[in-house]
Amino acid sequence: MKVLHIITGLSDGGAEAVLYRLCQFDKEHNHIVISLKDEDKYGPMLKELGVEVFTLNFLNGNIRLLGLGKLYKLIKKIQPDVIQTWMYHADFIGGVIGRLAGIRNIVWGVHHTTLVKGKSKRSTILIAKINSFISNFVPKKIIYCASKSREVQESIGFNKVKGEVISNGYDMGSFSQNRLLGTTFRNELNISNKTFVIGHVGRYNPQKDHKTLLESFSILKQKKFDFSAVVIGTNLDENNHKLINILNDNNLIDCVYLAGKRDDIPAVMNGIDLFVLSSAFGEAFPNVLNESMACGTPCVATDVGDSSLIIGKTGWIVPTQDPLAIANSIVKAAEEKLADSNSWSQRESDCRKRIVENFSIEKMILKYKKVWLQQY
Repeated sequence: MKVLHIITGLSDGGAEAVLYRLCQFDKEHNHIVISLKDEDKYGPMLKELGVEVFTLNFLNGNIRLLGLGKLYKLIKKIQPDVIQTWMYHADFIGGVIGRLAGIRNIVWGVHHTTLVKGKSKRSTILIAKINSFISNFVPKKIIYCASKSREVQESIGFNKVKGEVISNGYDMGSFSQNRLLGTTFRNELNISNKTFVIGHVGRYNPQKDHKTLLESFSILKQKKFDFSAVVIGTNLDENNHKLINILNDNNLIDCVYLAGKRDDIPAVMNGIDLFVLSSAFGEAFPNVLNESMACGTPCVATDVGDSSLIIGKTGWIVPTQDPLAIANSIVKAAEEKLADSNSWSQRESDCRKRIVENFSIEKMILKYKKVWLQQY
């Protein structure tokens, strides 16, 4: 089959990573990608796989008629067997233009849960509302990456008959338990192997709620809890003066590392003792939880998207915007690790086992193929 993927952009995000893995590990079908924006991170990586990548350069939310015309011509030229779209804007634009170009086998991909007025972009909220209406006649199927995402979208009007949940899948070879990687990462930051290290990975964005995360660290500091924390992601570095001021004001500058954007996430996950997801909204199926657990690292996560489904009984789920709950769960984890190494080792093993058994890349690809073949 010839599968045309139309995606909002190819930056360093969860949906983008899933698309890349899908193209990387599915050798049966011919994959072609159109980005509504530019190539960014994953464009060159997809090209290295031999995947054709086209860009429309709709930057800063500017949708141009010439670009829409280019998309129409590309679809007519490619004549795909299936169009798989990714995220709200691509679902709308790719779905509508795809139908106008004569393609009926269109599958939407939804990777959001709740959109919050005043925090989520107004354009995204508007597109979601439009999509809820046209979902009745544009796509043949709607793939949600999380059960919570399907529940939320269908509550605002998305067609209930067309929905199907396909959880994200992960390469167990890339994310695995590797103590050498972890030690190397700690040595780079001059962190002792005896120190309890908390990790967080996520771009600087209101959705990730770094304010609550740092408040939880402040509570730990007040409790005289001995720890180091590594905070990783785009704009999470020494140039973020707002975060630096928060660290200084809360006496955290000596124990919290703002490490910025990194590409060695498996090393990070192996180097920390506990991963913390502090997101307040918008998450559907947090990739970072799966990546952490695949490396055998337990997690504390806010109750967003499918966090509780991913973690199961291997970690701790806390309410959103509750720094005290996060801090208390971190202390519980540290106390268990210190008091009972066997129990902690079993928890680490259970983390990886849960991802291997439920969220492998092979399981995800088989489910996508089944949906595409149904439409074909």
